[in-house]
Amino acid sequence: MSAHRIDHKVNHVSLVVDRSGSMRRHEAQLVRVVDEFVKGLQEESDRLGHETRISLYAFDHEVRNLVWDMDVKHLPSLKGLYKVDNGATALIEAAVKSVDDLKNIWEGYGEHSFLQVVVTDGEENASGCSESGQMHIRMSGGKGTAVLRTWMDRIRGAMDDLPDHWTSAILVPNSLAKRTAQEYGFPAGNIAIWDADSGKGVEEAIGTVKTAATSFLRGREKGVRGTRNLFAMGQDLNTAEVKANLDALDTGTYILVPVDQQTPIRDFVTGAGHAYKTGCAFYELSKREKIQGSKQLAVAEKDPATGRMTGRVFSGPAARSLLGLPASEASVKPGDNPSYTVFVQSTSVNRKLVPGTKLLVLL
Repeated sequence: MSAHRIDHKVNHVSLVVDRSGSMRRHEAQLVRVVDEFVKGLQEESDRLGHETRISLYAFDHEVRNLVWDMDVKHLPSLKGLYKVDNGATALIEAAVKSVDDLKNIWEGYGEHSFLQVVVTDGEENASGCSESGQMHIRMSGGKGTAVLRTWMDRIRGAMDDLPDHWTSAILVPNSLAKRTAQEYGFPAGNIAIWDADSGKGVEEAIGTVKTAATSFLRGREKGVRGTRNLFAMGQDLNTAEVKANLDALDTGTYILVPVDQQTPIRDFVTGAGHAYKTGCAFYELSKREKIQGSKQLAVAEKDPATGRMTGRVFSGPAARSLLGLPASEASVKPGDNPSYTVFVQSTSVNRKLVPGTKLLVLL
């Protein structure tokens, strides 16, 4: 009798969290965001039958490993593990150490994938401090400039050398920090901004990371082992999945109308000669949006060669799941997909439409 080996999917996730002095006012918010991210990994891993293992790093001017490659089901709340210190921010050193450590994991059996997520409220100002013996060196002038340049080279090299089954992502506090993260080598689609200073910003961050956890694991089911669009939605849609899970809307039951001016949605629909009923219009997802759990979604087919919509539209109850959205509210941005464009149901009468997009109207 011959034996058959099961090649199961193994996900190695590394959370790298800032514990520098500036995080003191954000400690409770960070715990909530990280705990919800872990919860998303736990729930989706259970549903899909994946083995997901998690490592946890905390950094100020020093980088410390708090948990190493533990089954995500057994990871306790970050609240019992994480404590803010008064140090500076060795962000680059922490990201590089996390990658270097994960490379020690043996991948001989099973199908492995690696995900690193860095969460910070500031920018680099301390990598190399432990090496130089200066605890709070500021990276400006003289030796500090040389040390920073060395670490910049190291993180760019680490990001450039990541294999296809590795994903590295980061949550940063503002647009300036986002540009800096891109300079470090983080792909633009793997960078998200979180506002830890407002309740709304924290809720959006929770939605963002939970959606990311779900889409990452569901992508694994589709054979996607790494992504440069972790915080984008719809980039991995393919024709087979759309046709198998969604319904093609009947011709004559809808129209796609080009938007030529920034007009409230109800005025635009009635101005085009159609009756407006709440929920009848779907706007094209063209920028980061917060999508409530009750909103329906649709996808319009495009010709990959020209980028123009073919006029065929698909929708159905499975659309949220197919796009990796949880049943709750989530903050998402559109992914770059050559074959499909995502549309989101609007229940507002005053939503301002974006010129250059299209509006899907159910008749």
